[in-house]
Amino acid sequence: MKLKNIISKGLLAVTVVALAQSCKKGTLDNIKPTGTPTSANFWRNADDAQAAANGLYEKQSNSEDLYGRGFFWFINASDDMVVGRTSADRENIKNFVCTGNEGSIYAPWQLHFVVMKRANDVINNVPGINMDAATKNFILGQAYFIHAVMHLEIADLYGSDKQGAPLQNRANPLAFPAQLPSVKDNYAYIEADLKKAASLLPYFDKLGAGDKGRAHKTAAWAYLAKTYLHAKDYVNAEKYADSVILSGKHALLNNYADVFKIANNYSSEYIWSVASNLNGQSILPGAMLENKGWGLYNGFGYYQPTKELVDEFEAGDKRLPATILQKGDSFQYFGQTYTYPIGGKSNSLTGYQFNKYMEPFSYAGGIHVSPNGDEPSTDLNVPLLRYAEILLIKAEAQIMQGKNGDAAINLVRVRAGLTPITNATLANLKHERRVELAGEWSDRNFDLVRWGDAQAIYSKPLHGADGSVVWKARNFDPARDNVWPIPPKDIQISQGQLKQNAGW
Repeated sequence: MKLKNIISKGLLAVTVVALAQSCKKGTLDNIKPTGTPTSANFWRNADDAQAAANGLYEKQSNSEDLYGRGFFWFINASDDMVVGRTSADRENIKNFVCTGNEGSIYAPWQLHFVVMKRANDVINNVPGINMDAATKNFILGQAYFIHAVMHLEIADLYGSDKQGAPLQNRANPLAFPAQLPSVKDNYAYIEADLKKAASLLPYFDKLGAGDKGRAHKTAAWAYLAKTYLHAKDYVNAEKYADSVILSGKHALLNNYADVFKIANNYSSEYIWSVASNLNGQSILPGAMLENKGWGLYNGFGYYQPTKELVDEFEAGDKRLPATILQKGDSFQYFGQTYTYPIGGKSNSLTGYQFNKYMEPFSYAGGIHVSPNGDEPSTDLNVPLLRYAEILLIKAEAQIMQGKNGDAAINLVRVRAGLTPITNATLANLKHERRVELAGEWSDRNFDLVRWGDAQAIYSKPLHGADGSVVWKARNFDPARDNVWPIPPKDIQISQGQLKQNAGW
């Protein structure tokens, strides 16, 4: 059975592996081990192990709170976009005046720990099951990988050199998740998990058709490169980026716009995505669609691009029309050709809309979009990490070591129809990351934080297509705002074991 169907139908027995999330207490307090109390009726055989592996992906089908809108609100804090609609909690996040109690903060936090708990259950229990060794290794590799991805996202958002992010003790799952001393400790743990995952996982091209969307070897190497980049270990960031590049398993597509087409969900540029379909997974495409979709579909109208982002593109950059719809642009929508905005009317505060995820909405009859406009998922996989970013990770790692990063960065530029550059600087790299990955999960806000640029950039207002201010300048204090507030309810429940990040 295909992974998409496994996820959308939720085949994992929730009474066995899933966590009870309806309690009033905080998430971390509710994380209980599933292996021991259910040992009499679970963790018995290969079928149980496979069911648990399926459960690692099931939470991605929470189209709202993980890879729908929830986690994207942190990315929305950047200068590339504005909220788009009145929403106090989301506006507070963008303005860095949130508390951590907001549902848009707490829900993604909660789900990350739920998924990490599931991964730990697999890691702790599957080794003892008598089953085919290759299948066991594949299941364990998936668990180490998924845990690492969830952990990295939490570490980037909540960890600093002064205080790390909380982490469940894998050897003692009954213990309350401990706050690690530094984010460096989080990164070290993540690196170990990803190396273990890479040693157990097959290459993507060795996966069966029904296993597409599951973890694979080069995805583990890719996240190792990203983790080392964030940890400022540029030697190893380059090393593992090269592991992906030299594997011969990946290549850029010739046409940038083709990356975001359903037919290319698993193209040579694919490394890791949210495997989506009409029944669930990421609603990001629908969340970015015009509010009410000009009467043809229930778009949400969030995450509207800014003039600052549009102006960042060079003349002739093919990525601009593939990334953003501007006034006068022609586009396909439900089987017909329209000019943006349709009928000259738009609810966009900026006068722009992201175009990257519009392909599912181009087909007549809406055959690739959910019939439920309140949950506007599509058949388009939403990329979380793709090959172009690996090239840019390599280039950045080389530049930070004082090496020449031209070769990697120019592969991305030439594909975009631009001339190669020589002796690329960090400024060049920052530009390429912004325009190549705009509107994606690469997290522009975190890039600005790790580069030390956030305070200066956020001190300026953001503008719409007509030049008017659509978002006022913001007060960003790096001593506080480089990380986000840990949800206070979990701090209270921890009885002193968790400490709030400084200043929040």
